[in-house]
Amino acid sequence: MHDFTYLEPTTAQEACQLLRECGEDSRIISGGTALLLGMRQRMLSPTHLISLGKIDDLSNIEFEPGVGLSIGARARHADIASSAVIQEHFPMLADMARQVANPQVRNAGTLGGNLCYGDPATDPPGCLMALGAQLVIAGPEGERLLPIEDFLVDYFQTALGPDEILTHVLVPALPDDAIGSYTRFLRTAAEHRPLVNVALLARVENGTHCKEIRMALGASTPTAVRLTAAEQLLAGQTLTPALAAEAANIAVQHINPISDSRGSADYRADMARVVIRRALINLFGLTAQ
Repeated sequence: MHDFTYLEPTTAQEACQLLRECGEDSRIISGGTALLLGMRQRMLSPTHLISLGKIDDLSNIEFEPGVGLSIGARARHADIASSAVIQEHFPMLADMARQVANPQVRNAGTLGGNLCYGDPATDPPGCLMALGAQLVIAGPEGERLLPIEDFLVDYFQTALGPDEILTHVLVPALPDDAIGSYTRFLRTAAEHRPLVNVALLARVENGTHCKEIRMALGASTPTAVRLTAAEQLLAGQTLTPALAAEAANIAVQHINPISDSRGSADYRADMARVVIRRALINLFGLTAQ
């Protein structure tokens, strides 16, 4: 690694101001799981590291009934997985956090760092998208609120400005009739990065009648995406295995899968179709045909 200056602001506004003053060769560091790897491999050589470690409220996980959940950007994946309030009110979010990467990453990596890195082959974005999450972005002039769909711009690109930081993730309270699930597919058992993941959040009646549904696909597209065509098909319908298969087919027709060394676009599309169908069948307690 090259030498760098390590700065420790105590407020979000101070951190943003330091980003502005130190310029494009400065980097924010929180958990550091991706940043330090890039520095060791000489892919990144920042002149300044601006730590969020002394901004205490960025680690908080708070829930207000009827309003929802606030997760500080410095909350670790392990904190989210073990949070009693998340397990009670947002079990699909806790289940997702338990599966992120490996124990080392879960106990060091933060939710905010994960989202700001913009890696498509990860777990939180799609799950948060299905939950309708919004992100609180702080800059030198104040805060702005962005739906996660608008924050994720492209492959390893976000809407975060050069002097902005992500401070909190807000998840609205769920209605009483909501059920949800998070499903991921790994190419091999030894891998930690999903090839496909699917997050579902549905309002149900009588077990299998879908009043409304939010569906998000991740890890196979440049960013996590809503599967709106499939959502429209399922809304107001009683789920059957055949309808789940039809929804999966329609969903895949509206995505733009990536192709890389881990899998071709065609393979990802095929696996997305399978995972979406199975996730719907499991969520609604159906028997596969």
